[in-house]
Amino acid sequence: MSEEELLDVEIKEDFDIVKARARARAVAATLGFELVDQTRIATAVSEIARNALVHGGGGKMTLRAINRKKGLEIVIVDKGPGIPDINQAVKDGYSTAGGLGLGLGGAKRLMDELRIESSSVGTKVTMRKWLLGELRR
Repeated sequence: MSEEELLDVEIKEDFDIVKARARARAVAATLGFELVDQTRIATAVSEIARNALVHGGGGKMTLRAINRKKGLEIVIVDKGPGIPDINQAVKDGYSTAGGLGLGLGGAKRLMDELRIESSSVGTKVTMRKWLLGELRR
């Protein structure tokens, strides 16, 4: 996968979450991530993809190698109603769907970078993981 290549996965049903998780893990392995980081990436993707499906009615995940293949960027977007209070939403225990409320906060802890942009017309979550030993910006 070159830095310019993108891999997109549509998230429309539960099985798409499994597919997104598997693709993210496979791309991470191709880029040279260790098994532990592959699992962290797959878990973060699973959490955010599920949020896109449950809260946003579905969406799309884009995977991209960054910084000359020294990292992986994952962007998941949906067209849902948005997150009214992002700071509250990333706190453990906060849930609007009756879950444990660990998804956004957990994904933030699993990845090196996590940025959330949200409005009344959708949410965009950008996550990055850097290969061990690489500069983290």
